[in-house]
Amino acid sequence: MNTKVLLLLILLFPLNSMLLAKEEPKSTKTIQFYNSGSTLPKGLPFSEMVRVGNIIYLAGQLGVTPGTLKLVPGGMEAEAKQTMENIKITLEAHHYSMSDIVKCTVMLADISEWGAFNKIYATYFTPPYPARSAMGANGLGLGARVEVECIAAVEPK
Repeated sequence: MNTKVLLLLILLFPLNSMLLAKEEPKSTKTIQFYNSGSTLPKGLPFSEMVRVGNIIYLAGQLGVTPGTLKLVPGGMEAEAKQTMENIKITLEAHHYSMSDIVKCTVMLADISEWGAFNKIYATYFTPPYPARSAMGANGLGLGARVEVECIAAVEPK
């Protein structure tokens, strides 16, 4: 290769890279931690909800009576309903809604109860439904039958 062409390429490469590179926006990431005490007692070692930019991460919810760490009686159906109500209560306490949810992860103490859980879960959403994963898990907190954690996407503040 001609020395002059090589020198020209060496000189133009950084200029070309600068012209093609898009300026990265300044980071405006803010992290907000929320604890309303509306579903879980205050003082637990985690936040009920964390907002990072336009994404909200909800802590896993169990079917506990709001304000306590006591599971509702009645088995899977009762726990599933209370779990979903607790998610709804948590979101609404911070002016969000179930329609903001884009992903749920469901943990079941017994995966054979998936159908019973699914019947209740489906009543809390309308199409288009959030993405979802479900799995069997051994040893959920408080001896629960179900735990659900969610991710929501919301408008910028």
